[in-house]
Amino acid sequence: ELEMTDDDDARSEIKKQIAAREELLKPVYLQAATEFADLHDKTGRMKAKGVIQGAVPWARSREFFYYLAKRRIAQDDAVARLMAADDALSTDAALGIVKDLCTADWEDNQAVMNYFADSASEVDAKIKEVRKAAVQAKINALTAELEE
Repeated sequence: ELEMTDDDDARSEIKKQIAAREELLKPVYLQAATEFADLHDKTGRMKAKGVIQGAVPWARSREFFYYLAKRRIAQDDAVARLMAADDALSTDAALGIVKDLCTADWEDNQAVMNYFADSASEVDAKIKEVRKAAVQAKINALTAELEE
């Protein structure tokens, strides 16, 4: 209607009606948006979807995220070093090796971080072992290729 009207008075009347209708509907849309956000951003819903393991109490949040960040840095470093040692390893396979190597409770960020700090030589030895196996596999593949 607004686009088809050439009369300025009719145009302004239609704009007033649109503004009034928007004001009338605003609370309904606000309530729907709030409900939608509540369904997606609550810890219960996020836990049900597997995005988080659980809620972190506010009083422990700084400590929790400190150890989580430190653990993930050490863990990602070990995974990257394993993948550099054997280019055939996927991220998941390298993470599996790290999990198998770790003697700490995998769900305890502080314990895993401490394991990486205390067992650096064990991690280095495993990386050397993986590198050696990868080189041996390449040698075997090249030897088999030459024999063909």
